[in-house]
Amino acid sequence: MRVEKRQATGSLWRDRDFLIFWCAQTLSVAGDSFALIAVPLLVLNVTGSVTQMGVLTGVSGAASVAAGVFAGVLADRFDRRRLLVICDVVRLVLYATIPVVWAFGEHVWLLYALLPPAAGVGMVFQVTYVASVRSLAGEQRVTEANGMLYATAAAAGILGPTLAGVVAGHLGATAAIAINAASFGLSALGVLLTRASRYAVEPAETAGLARTPGTAGTAGTAGTEEAGTASERRPWRELLAGAGFLVRQPVLRTLTVLLSFFIFMTLGLTDIVIFRLKHDLGQADSVVGLVLGVGAAGTMVGSMLVARVRRSLGFGPTWIGAQVVSGLAILGLGLAGSVWGVAAIMALYLACVSLAGICSMSLRQQVTPPHLLGRVTSAFWTIHFSLGPVGAAVLGWGAGTYGATTVFVFAGASCLVLALTALFTPVRQRHPERA
Repeated sequence: MRVEKRQATGSLWRDRDFLIFWCAQTLSVAGDSFALIAVPLLVLNVTGSVTQMGVLTGVSGAASVAAGVFAGVLADRFDRRRLLVICDVVRLVLYATIPVVWAFGEHVWLLYALLPPAAGVGMVFQVTYVASVRSLAGEQRVTEANGMLYATAAAAGILGPTLAGVVAGHLGATAAIAINAASFGLSALGVLLTRASRYAVEPAETAGLARTPGTAGTAGTAGTEEAGTASERRPWRELLAGAGFLVRQPVLRTLTVLLSFFIFMTLGLTDIVIFRLKHDLGQADSVVGLVLGVGAAGTMVGSMLVARVRRSLGFGPTWIGAQVVSGLAILGLGLAGSVWGVAAIMALYLACVSLAGICSMSLRQQVTPPHLLGRVTSAFWTIHFSLGPVGAAVLGWGAGTYGATTVFVFAGASCLVLALTALFTPVRQRHPERA
């Protein structure tokens, strides 16, 4: 792959390649939200079984996690632009097969055969996508780029399910799945319309990173030297290279640990909010959807503000401050006695989650050597989400046993403790990316 020497500067709004990539990925996310509604509807309409839906979701999730282990190796070893296109084309074929076959008869087994591979390929796409943003936007603009991508993804997440429900209601769930398949075609076309040179990274063998012991660049150097040796080509070493970089880089190591506990406390919060609205406040399903829509609007606001806030305050104050407000918001969810109170607090909470999340993702993109970025992203996501399902189960059990208010107080207080802990770690630095 050719080395891209140019450092992208100027406004992203005048960057043709990034704008095409941005629009294509927004359409792809919108298509994903169609599948999010259409697939469960398809299963329920045919089998009438919630258990079947849960099993299918579990199998697909397992395929996604398994693919995540190897996704980073693929993203770092192969041409990222070509890999993105291949993933989109494969998903287009897999999802398009469902409505075509369904036209001749209903076959639930087909969903078990096609959706897990689609989820696995989707994980490879996501890791490659994150690894590509830095070279597309440039290191100085990566936070702004992530904010734009995150904001439109949130918008698609609001509108997509609503439109999917309308399409499925009038034309059937398979029509909504067909729209999802078409969105992958648009995504592939968008990537093809961008220049291949914008995805190029400096090869590991010639990466001129600092080799002075004791500096923050030491972690990057170790990763670079590993990647340049023949032994690092062994598959198991490649799989561990991303995790090794996270361990050696002080700020990323601490962030990974803190965020793993944060996801334990928060992954199941949406379920607890729904439980509170339905059980405690006696609201209808339509009200639940409205509240979650307002919350997603908070995600958009946080995404659009993150670049400006980080430039003004620096990384540490932005990340820790967002975590503090998130913890206070979770506490507030346990005390809110009205629907609009819950909606407003959810918007505040999700705004802070997006603010902190984009900050941490952007920092990983900035401090990780380009040839390791896929493996580091893959390792982080695997470690980060490992505690999430357990936490969701624990929070759900706690809400059923002790009530939603108790769970919110416990989770909110725990998040505040994590934020306080961060004050005594390297995460507090304003500009760790300059080290």
